[in-house]
Amino acid sequence: MRKLPPLATALALLLNVGAGSALAQGAVAPAAAASAAPAAGSPAKRDLARRWVALQQDSLDAAARSIVEAPARQLLGAAEPVLRSKVPADKRDAVAKQLQDEARKYADELTPVVRKRAQELAQSQMLAAVEEKYTEDELRQVVGFYESPVFKKLQQTQPPIEQALGQKLLAGVQPTVETKAKALQATMAKILGVSPAPVGGGASAPAGSGLKPSAPKKLGAPSADKP
Repeated sequence: MRKLPPLATALALLLNVGAGSALAQGAVAPAAAASAAPAAGSPAKRDLARRWVALQQDSLDAAARSIVEAPARQLLGAAEPVLRSKVPADKRDAVAKQLQDEARKYADELTPVVRKRAQELAQSQMLAAVEEKYTEDELRQVVGFYESPVFKKLQQTQPPIEQALGQKLLAGVQPTVETKAKALQATMAKILGVSPAPVGGGASAPAGSGLKPSAPKKLGAPSADKP
C-alpha cells in the first residue's frame, strides 16, 4: 500500500470530520476565517507555497481514494462468508460480480466528490499552514527538492527496494507469525466457545461453526470460493 506524506494523512482526517460539523462551522465561519488568515507573505512565498501544494496532488488523490474504498472493502469482506454459506454454488459467481459492480459504482460516484473536497482543503487549510510554518527560504528548498531529478529517481526506485525488503521479511518471519496466529485463533475460539476453523488447506467449516480470520478484500477483485 502506498504510504502517504504526513500532510496528506492529516487531510484525510480533515475530510472525515469536515462534513459532520458543517452547521457549526457555518455559524462561526467569518470569525474563524479572520483568525486563521496568515500574515500576508511576499508574492514569491505564496507562489512557492502553491507549487508545494500542487506537488502533493498524487498523495491527496490517494488519500481520497483510501477514504472512499475502505468502507467498500470492509463490506465486501463481510459479504464473503454470507456468499459462501447462503448463496447456492451455481449462483455464487454472478452474485459476487453483482456485489463488486455495486462497490465499483459506489467508488466511481464518490471518489470525485471526495477528491474535490481534498483539493478545496488543500487550497485553504494546507496552503495557509504551509505559508505559516515555513519561511520563504525553507519553501524554496522543499520545492526545489520535490522538483529535483533526485526526488523523481527516489520515487521510482524506493518502491521496488521496499517491496524486496518486505518479501524477504515475510519469508523470514512467516512461519513464526503463522504459528502465533494459530495459537491466538485457538485462544479466541476457546473464549467464544467455538471450534477453530481450519486455516489454509482443507475443507471449509460451516458458517458460524468456528473462528477463522478473513483476509482484506481488494476492490475490483471478486472472490466467490466454491466448495
